[in-house]
Amino acid sequence: MGADVFFILMGAIMVLAMHAGFAFLEVGTVRKRAQVNALVKIIVDFSGSTIAYFFIGFSIAYGMSFLDSAKVISGGEGTGFQAQGFDLVRYFFLLTFAAAVPAIISGGIAERAKFYPQLIATFLIVAFIYPTFEGMAWNNKYGFQDLIKGMTGGVAFNDFAGSVVVHAMGGWIALGAVIMLGNRKGRYTADGKPVGMPPSNIIWLALGAWILSVGWFGFNVMSAQKLEAVSGLVAVNSLMAMAGGTIAALVVGRNDPGFVHNGALAGLVAVCAGSNVMHPVGALATGAMAGALFVWAFNFMQNKLRIDDVLGVWPLHGLCGTLGGILCGVFGLEALGGMGGVSFMAQLIGTLVGVAIGLISGFVVYGVLKATIGIRLSEEQEFNGTDVSIHNITSTPDEDLTR
Repeated sequence: MGADVFFILMGAIMVLAMHAGFAFLEVGTVRKRAQVNALVKIIVDFSGSTIAYFFIGFSIAYGMSFLDSAKVISGGEGTGFQAQGFDLVRYFFLLTFAAAVPAIISGGIAERAKFYPQLIATFLIVAFIYPTFEGMAWNNKYGFQDLIKGMTGGVAFNDFAGSVVVHAMGGWIALGAVIMLGNRKGRYTADGKPVGMPPSNIIWLALGAWILSVGWFGFNVMSAQKLEAVSGLVAVNSLMAMAGGTIAALVVGRNDPGFVHNGALAGLVAVCAGSNVMHPVGALATGAMAGALFVWAFNFMQNKLRIDDVLGVWPLHGLCGTLGGILCGVFGLEALGGMGGVSFMAQLIGTLVGVAIGLISGFVVYGVLKATIGIRLSEEQEFNGTDVSIHNITSTPDEDLTR
């Protein structure tokens, strides 16, 4: 048991490190006047998520509460908990997944969202919305998996590491949040033409993508949660999907560095669901399709739909997570070299249920907050930038003194 505790603890630490990736990806993508806010949001959202998931969310998903003595929750014979605090580190590991949802949303609503209403939204999402679908997919809550088996001849919905449970959920909630919030001032002209707002720092953006990519091997591989269940197939499939997403985004995005680095993430998002059942060639194809989808969808969203999703979190996490959930039922089939035990219909049903919960929740949570306490900064605050308006400091205060 000690080896399993250490194994999942290392996974939790690797995914915790990914939140630095979320932070620096946002820092590099937003304009300079929103860099401090990006850094603060990620760590505060993680802290709020920690509390929400400990007291409410984990219990909703898995029916286990830690509101007992330390002697009991540390585990052992007769306590109802696994020995050596395994359930506690399992909570830690799964918390890092839950906290990824508000980190995803953060990138979409950057530069114009109020701070505390977003923290309230984080608490509601991680305490109630995310763990409800998490429990359905990973713990058969409400008999969800049994229902899918009944509809598909005994095949369950497979989402090994969260293409749908984490990424699609976060991306589709973010779409509702972005639409309810509205576009940044000046993002489009009066006749609807997009105005370029380039990333503030490609180096920070690339660093964020690299941190996320490295941590993703903890995200995917250690989703086994037990040392005896670990699989090298998951690691190599993650690697191949990352490569496929990068190359596809390079080609489709015409060498744009932002697309290239996000293309790697698109591939990793998509392969999460089927990383335990796909052949590496199928994972490569999944990653390539996700990388191309991200570039196309980002441009379509920004230029045609005129929806100002700053980091493109709906294309990256929402659409690529959805794609990955469905493709698990294609490239996971034995006929295409996969491990089998999956079906296209089971994946389609499970994925669409996750998408529906995420999209509806995004509009409800942010719609209610908008109607009650407001979710957007004033025009003057937005003009001054979130760093000064919310935190009273810029990312380079020493330079400000010389102006």
